[in-house]
Order: sequence, then structure tokens, then C-alpha cells
Amino acid sequence: MTSTEITGSCLCGEVRYRVRPPFTWFHYCHCSRCRKRTGSAHSANLLVAVEQVEWLAGGELAGRYELPGAKSFSTAWCTHCGSALPWTTKNGRWIVVPAGGLNVDPGARPERNIFWDSRAVWYTHAAELPRFAELPPRE
Repeated sequence: MTSTEITGSCLCGEVRYRVRPPFTWFHYCHCSRCRKRTGSAHSANLLVAVEQVEWLAGGELAGRYELPGAKSFSTAWCTHCGSALPWTTKNGRWIVVPAGGLNVDPGARPERNIFWDSRAVWYTHAAELPRFAELPPRE
């Protein structure tokens, strides 16, 4: 794992942040909440202590939703472009960083799949699918 600072941003670039390793964990989460939050088969999340994230710009553009009854789950997004942003857990000690928002290689790789038994019924491992460098040719 790298000891350099890692930057991230939303799609429009209005919200920018810095994350300092080390990461507590990095995993793929297949729970229904993460699937709905990302609109994909799973989320790719890093966990860090709250003091390891610094908002560089646009922090006021971060929207937040706390799921009622959830122990620690929340979500955050850029209110301008809708991109997922880091979010603070309800206890205020940790920040979940969506790995897809990072601008550079974080120097770590996912360590595990969690909530595997909750994965989408349509989930197919990416390695089992055909690969194309760009859009596939028309059939």
C-alpha cells in the first residue's frame, strides 16, 4: 500500500477530496443497499478514519441520505452531477470512500466480497464475460 495521498472527485469536478492511507479495508459489497446506492452489481468501498479525508473543494455540494433504522449505512452524492461521494458513518468515526471516485491508483486492491449471499441473482463475474477495449462491434 502506498503512503501518498490519494485524490478523488465527482464526475463534474466540483467536489474534490484527498484520502490518506492506510485503509482499514477495501472490499466489494453485494448487499442490496450498496446495489441500490450504486445502481450496479456491487460497490467497491474503502474504509478510513474520518481524519484521513480532507475536502479540497465543493464540500457544500455533498448531499446525504441516512437510511432510517440502518446501524451505520448512509450515502452521499454530488448535488450537481449525482456522483457518489465519501460518506461518514452514523457514529462519525469512519468514512466510506467509493473507490470509483478516486483519480489515481489507491495502491490497494479489494480484499474480499461481503454480503455475497445477497448478491444480485443476475450477477455474472466479470472475468466470465467477453472483453473489448472500447465499444463492441455491431452485430
